[in-house]
Amino acid sequence: MSKILFVMTNYRFMLNGDPTGLWLEEFAVPYLALIDAGHEVEVTSVTGGDIPIDPNSNPTEEQANEWKPAMGQLKATPAFSSIDAKDYDAIYLPGGHGAVFDMPYNLALHDTLFDFDRSGRIIASVCHAPAVFAGMYDEHGTPFIKGRKIAAFTDSEERAAGGTEKVPFLLESRLKALGAEHTAAPDWQPHAVQDGQLITGQNPQSSAEVAHLMLTALK
Repeated sequence: MSKILFVMTNYRFMLNGDPTGLWLEEFAVPYLALIDAGHEVEVTSVTGGDIPIDPNSNPTEEQANEWKPAMGQLKATPAFSSIDAKDYDAIYLPGGHGAVFDMPYNLALHDTLFDFDRSGRIIASVCHAPAVFAGMYDEHGTPFIKGRKIAAFTDSEERAAGGTEKVPFLLESRLKALGAEHTAAPDWQPHAVQDGQLITGQNPQSSAEVAHLMLTALK
């Protein structure tokens, strides 16, 4: 069985002060799918500590019961930088608006992702977490995401969610500007794509598809 490193946002507030953080479904659904398949998952975060949960993603009673094993992993997480990432076969970044604020600017996280890429290991992310690629450039100044096929939260979905004035940049537009081949389904429809060892999903509804692609790639 494989070892997967999860890295989650620690950021708590939108530009206007609204609370944000992790979108819970994007963590819980892949976590449980990977654990149920027998894989080992290490849950970490950008800076360590408790993970803030976007209140808009709070679970229903049924979800809370189903996701309880995953939700128990969200307290006192280690910082990803305290873990030897070379021991892991895949890395997964769930989203939530918080990811747009801390992941694009964390150079240590970028170095970790570049190492996964160079060694041919799986990199997966969903919804707002592909924002991390917006800050990644190689030693020649070339964007990591240039020429790669990717799915991520769309500008249309950001407008529908009322977030366009609350985030530092629109994710779809930024990734396209960096040369990514962004693909999209209609708003709120599941959509995940794989380009080599890079797996990305468009929105929370895509979490299960991202997990499925990861499970297939790990076989």
